[in-house]
Amino acid sequence: MSLHFEVVFTCFLRDDTPDTVLASLRWHLGLADERPAELDAEEHAYPLLTPDPDSRLPGGDFAALRRVQASADRCTWGLFSRTYWLDDEIGSLVTILDLLAPHVEEPGHGGHFREEYDVKPTVFTFKSGTYEPLIL
Repeated sequence: MSLHFEVVFTCFLRDDTPDTVLASLRWHLGLADERPAELDAEEHAYPLLTPDPDSRLPGGDFAALRRVQASADRCTWGLFSRTYWLDDEIGSLVTILDLLAPHVEEPGHGGHFREEYDVKPTVFTFKSGTYEPLIL
């Protein structure tokens, strides 16, 4: 029997995040139909963050990427994704973490994953253009 996980990404990306990264995120989030040519088809075999309309998560899956006014003279890209993953896919977290980490606006919390019946999540932490090692 497979385990199932709630996977949440929640962070701000710098306004100067390259268009190629934003295009990749849009594809992973299901906001664009075609995989960007810059993405390695083996590493990015299918969109990882696309909401499933039939998700078993309470409240369902959700995905958003939007440019927000962070202050009078600064914008950021707000990312939020909450999706339901099978245990076979959980190793693909690093694909998204590697995509995000160099562009995160502020170090710290970036999301979490948890087995659907667990109380405590495993938190993603971004720092200095990378992320803290995960124990999967």
